[in-house]
Amino acid sequence: MKEVLAVVRINMMNQTKQALTDCGVDAFFAHEAHGRGKGFVNPRVVEGAAQGYEEAASLLGEKGKLYPKRLITAVVEDSQVACVVETIINTNQTGMPGDGKIFVLPISDAVRVRTGETGVKSIS
Repeated sequence: MKEVLAVVRINMMNQTKQALTDCGVDAFFAHEAHGRGKGFVNPRVVEGAAQGYEEAASLLGEKGKLYPKRLITAVVEDSQVACVVETIINTNQTGMPGDGKIFVLPISDAVRVRTGETGVKSIS
């Protein structure tokens, strides 16, 4: 089993939900999140703003903002990972900064609380 974490734009959430369902993944979580990519901010400018330099704070402008995003979490069988990743990319890729990020993590086990089922049975 794998956990797929995907950060996507808010306005792409409905298309992403539908695409994941079409890919065979009906169970997932969507969380509100705020963040930014590393390419948006010069760390020295942030340091200056934190130290109270008004010039640095004015240079920061919109680039210092944390942007609203959605964090999608899905635990899937190993055989579904490629489909999920490809689906998220195809649905969210615009070629512009802020398209998102996908992380794939191993899951050692899962338990369905209602029945006590473990492993792949608990997520299918």
